Amino acid sequence: MTPAHKPDASSSSANNKIRVILAEDQAMVLGALAALLEMEPDITVVARAGTGQAALDAVIKYAPEVLVTDIEMPQMTGLEVAAALRSSQPAVRCIILTTFARPGYLRRALDAGARGYLLKDHPAAELADAVRRVHRGLRVVDPALATEAWSAELDPLTDRERQILQRAGDGRSSPEIASELHLSEGTVRNYLSEAIAKLGASNRVDAARIARAKGWL
Repeated sequence: MTPAHKPDASSSSANNKIRVILAEDQAMVLGALAALLEMEPDITVVARAGTGQAALDAVIKYAPEVLVTDIEMPQMTGLEVAAALRSSQPAVRCIILTTFARPGYLRRALDAGARGYLLKDHPAAELADAVRRVHRGLRVVDPALATEAWSAELDPLTDRERQILQRAGDGRSSPEIASELHLSEGTVRNYLSEAIAKLGASNRVDAARIARAKGWL
């Protein structure tokens, strides 16, 4: 976690700015996003984080009004961070900034409590505008992607099936998954069998591929 700068309680102009934390695991992208937002007169980046857990720690330490996070983050995904904020820090509004233009990801982001879902290939000015709109209590989602999301196939996986299938797709064995999630190997195999059957897949690798393509992992 890297503080961008310390807030100055004596500065009324600083206090009037929208306080933002950025979470992104690619350092160059993180720096570029911070530089772009700092150019805005009404936005200040109070901290940067390179992992999902660091983002949550930064929220507690710096009390932002908006968190902008990527989906794929070490330790915790951006979707897991959004869900954690919804239950523990509901006043902090979350924007997902990602390369994934998949309806499944958008639906999961909104279900997790995210107030915005933006694609990285959009103009940089749209991010600053989204921060302002989300800060005002609005929701910001690409209209075409939103329409596609609500007409898309529903995600059949449970949260536990998703956790296990994601790890299996990353190459972890059943014993490794069982140890990591504090489950028995038999329970892990049962969850994988259920996920494979739901997705009509031939094996765990095929199931992970299908789920990722639909935005369910």
